[in-house]
Amino acid sequence: MKKKNASRRAFIQNSAYTAAGFFIVPRHVIGKGYTAPSDKLNIAAIGAGGKGKSDIANAYNNGACNVVALSDVDWNSAKASIDKFPNAKKYHDFRIMLDEMKNDIDAVTISTPDHFHAYAAMACMEMGKHVYVQKPLTHNIAEARLLTETARKYKVVTQMGNQGASNPQQKVAMDWFDKGLIGNVHTVNIWTNRPVWPQGIPVPTDKPALPASMTANEWNTWLGPAKYVDYNPLYHPFKWRGWWNFGTGALGDIGCHTIDSPFRILGLGYPTEVECSVGAVFIKDWNPEYIPDGCPPSSHVEIKFPATKKNKTPMKMIWMDGGIKPFHPDQLPADLPLSDDGNGENGVFLHGTKGLMTISMYGNDPKIYLNNGERITMPKAEKNEVKSLPEFGHQISWTEACKAGFNSNEHKALSSSFDYSGPLTETVLMGNLAIRSYMLKRKGANNRDEFYGRKKLLWDGASMKITNFDDANQFVTRDYREGWKVG
Repeated sequence: MKKKNASRRAFIQNSAYTAAGFFIVPRHVIGKGYTAPSDKLNIAAIGAGGKGKSDIANAYNNGACNVVALSDVDWNSAKASIDKFPNAKKYHDFRIMLDEMKNDIDAVTISTPDHFHAYAAMACMEMGKHVYVQKPLTHNIAEARLLTETARKYKVVTQMGNQGASNPQQKVAMDWFDKGLIGNVHTVNIWTNRPVWPQGIPVPTDKPALPASMTANEWNTWLGPAKYVDYNPLYHPFKWRGWWNFGTGALGDIGCHTIDSPFRILGLGYPTEVECSVGAVFIKDWNPEYIPDGCPPSSHVEIKFPATKKNKTPMKMIWMDGGIKPFHPDQLPADLPLSDDGNGENGVFLHGTKGLMTISMYGNDPKIYLNNGERITMPKAEKNEVKSLPEFGHQISWTEACKAGFNSNEHKALSSSFDYSGPLTETVLMGNLAIRSYMLKRKGANNRDEFYGRKKLLWDGASMKITNFDDANQFVTRDYREGWKVG
């Protein structure tokens, strides 16, 4: 018998589904410990290799959900997911997957390069599919705002893949701040050892053959909204992060993990201004390389925020990447590393009027060093609790919220739905807007090169606009390839 043409999403949201003589038996009738088919979410992956491997596996949750389809332009890259889910249908083009399986997919994990996030997420949300999108949520600020608004419009359950947002240790840090232990925060330091891939290097000009696992059509699909360039191993499968055409550099890779903690703790919203400087590479004497298509080898960014309901004074956020670190604050003993991430390779400082809070990657290991010399740390038992679920249950909580539905308690409890992660991503990408503006060049007096964007940029968050330097606004969005426009 042919089933009625009803979407799987509606199927999940109803307690029972009748389809031409077929009835789903409720769980309480079957018995305790058995998951009824109607309680299982049908999920698919767009990008099943790299980070997509763990995203779809964690969402699967040892069989609590069904993995019905995998989409990836390079099946060699996605081999581990294909082996784990041999019964899932395989697609090179996610658009064909959505068209053929529109009634069989409830939710989608999107774990592609950054430039593809918004295009894929929009296509899914417009079909009523719940989405889990890897960090950073989008490639540019306008896309982040669009995805946030679209999720509300189509009433879908969303989560960004910054798993540290679900770390219960974040709640400890928030509670400490809310109790006033460090006072009002005036300065935040954030640093990272990224990039750990080639960055600040010349654009490749050679044209190697495509890998055996990809055709020219699949390479074209991988490019998606980005400007067409020939395949190069400096782009696929991982090194795309260092090129503006596809990636968002060190900020995009780590910012949604480390900026998340102060953004959440201090209740931050739109910033008001941003300024930066970047590292230079010299191959020839006195002539720094000029590579506007590539992210810089290092950067130093300062973003300012007004006072918030939680933090009563304006504050500045100072970002450093490329291995550049802040120095030891007075409260932090000289013999201690800057953070518990490696030898202080990545971390966060919140400088308050009463003391210093330090936080490691993914919201781990918050500590307080008060001005009077007192230290506050978490009990070991409480620290060990975070290891009970993979990636703090970040994907699992999303699938459970999908089952419960839009605006359910489970949905409202998500740590990084687009209502939160959209504005967070906008702040992260504000740093990149400043970096790209910093590299704007034109011919000035006597035909000399003039870097005319090297200034403090003033930001109107509601209007998504730099108010004092219009040329910077080109980086709020991007030019899209024909047939791949977002929004």
